[in-house]
Amino acid sequence: MSQRIDAKDLNIYYGSFLAVAGVNMSIAPRSVTALIGPSGCGKSTFLRTLNRMHEVIPGARVQGTVEIDGVDLYGAGVDPVAVRRQVGMVFQRPNPFPTMSIAENVLAGVRLNNKRINKSDANELVEASLRGANLWNEVKDRLDRPGSGLSGGQQQRLCIARAIAVRPQVLLMDEPCSALDPISTLAVEDLIAELKSEYTIVIVTHNMQQAARVSDRTGFFNLEATGKPGRLIEIDETATIFSSPREQATEDYISGRFG
Repeated sequence: MSQRIDAKDLNIYYGSFLAVAGVNMSIAPRSVTALIGPSGCGKSTFLRTLNRMHEVIPGARVQGTVEIDGVDLYGAGVDPVAVRRQVGMVFQRPNPFPTMSIAENVLAGVRLNNKRINKSDANELVEASLRGANLWNEVKDRLDRPGSGLSGGQQQRLCIARAIAVRPQVLLMDEPCSALDPISTLAVEDLIAELKSEYTIVIVTHNMQQAARVSDRTGFFNLEATGKPGRLIEIDETATIFSSPREQATEDYISGRFG
């Protein structure tokens, strides 16, 4: 599977309000795409359409198509739960299940999908997922302790381990480092760089230095005014966006002459 994502003529609504308009974007497989732009411009809303989380909100809907390897996620007969298995999500604030142990947190998504898993397979999956999230060595002696007892940075990597345990093809990250200190942020950024050899990763970030460090391509979203829809202004190689963007609005945002 190549794990390529294509959004075509995508309009995203909350009820009758058009929140994001006319997005056309191709996301290359096994790469990191960063989405930047001011608050309220639709970056996170767009991100949530990529695994059908947007429609969980009452009245929310999508027009247009989102394809992964040519299959429209919004096509007739497509199971949204299956989509969310294929496209994992890591949120802004680390959200391990507080009553569950570290090991149970890793397995939560797998168990939710009604997968029967024997003890030795479960143990292997826990270790593989925690290794994948660069967390195994820090927690291997306390797998039966609550996940909520970890530091913020460790909790976020535990959430990444939980996301990759169900073996998705795509990982979405909505400002995964905004609640973390600089050292924890670096650990997550290093992890993103490692994970892209196996996953297509899309990350929303307010931190432009982070976008410049971790991503291969960067998309800039903007909105003309409050109450108007957010739009994708341009998307290009990250080095190009940060050195010679095509659009003046991108240049203004990146150089801080914005608002």
